Amino acid sequence: QVQLVESGGGLVQPGGSLRLSCAASGSIFRLNAGGWYRQAVGKERELVASISSVGRTNYADSVKGRFTISRDNAKNTVYLQMNNLKPEDTALYYCNADVLRAWATPQANYWGQGTQVTVSS
Repeated sequence: QVQLVESGGGLVQPGGSLRLSCAASGSIFRLNAGGWYRQAVGKERELVASISSVGRTNYADSVKGRFTISRDNAKNTVYLQMNNLKPEDTALYYCNADVLRAWATPQANYWGQGTQVTVSS
């Protein structure tokens, strides 16, 4: 079994910062592409940031310059550093990753359970 465990969410004031972590555990050979999505109440889930297996990153326009995605391959972990948070960043944040469970096998995609980020004064 493979599990993505998220942490770091919480309540912050506008302008504050949070760092989200997504650690993959279980039967894992390699963590390939990873990303963070978010879904606000009444809205569709959207891609916030992604990072490829070789470190290429992409960001939603709404978070460029404020959020940074990174990874630690040794720890099978993907991070999302969120700075200058705004009320519109309030959402349930989900980790997503492509995982190789064994060498020379097809990758599988996994989702975390989500961690709540609330930005409010």
